[in-house]
Amino acid sequence: MQNTDYEFTLPKGFVDEAGNLHNVGVMRLATTLDEIAPLSDARVQANEGYLGILLLSRVVTRLGGFSPVSVALLERLYAADYVFLQDLYIQINSGVGSLQVLNQGLIETECPNCQARFLLDLSMQD
Repeated sequence: MQNTDYEFTLPKGFVDEAGNLHNVGVMRLATTLDEIAPLSDARVQANEGYLGILLLSRVVTRLGGFSPVSVALLERLYAADYVFLQDLYIQINSGVGSLQVLNQGLIETECPNCQARFLLDLSMQD
């Protein structure tokens, strides 16, 4: 049986309003829809940097006591934790063979339906 859920511990962690630290979570393998659906979101259309946040909000299934993990929570993560999650996403999803890591946060992938190749920028840079 294939492992589809991966537990992680964030380097910094998310501190909620009550001062509780949430740093242990779970990320699942991404589906094709997870990668394609955010492309039509208005936030991604206005700012491509949002693609990574929306993608992670679909695959990070738990962070501490938060499940599901919202876009708003991911927006409040420390940059080190966001980069950690991007790297983890690439690590657990790159075994497909159609995914090529070009550099930090930038991947080339292929749609399994139409075979169109496209770049995904999972970084927060403009």
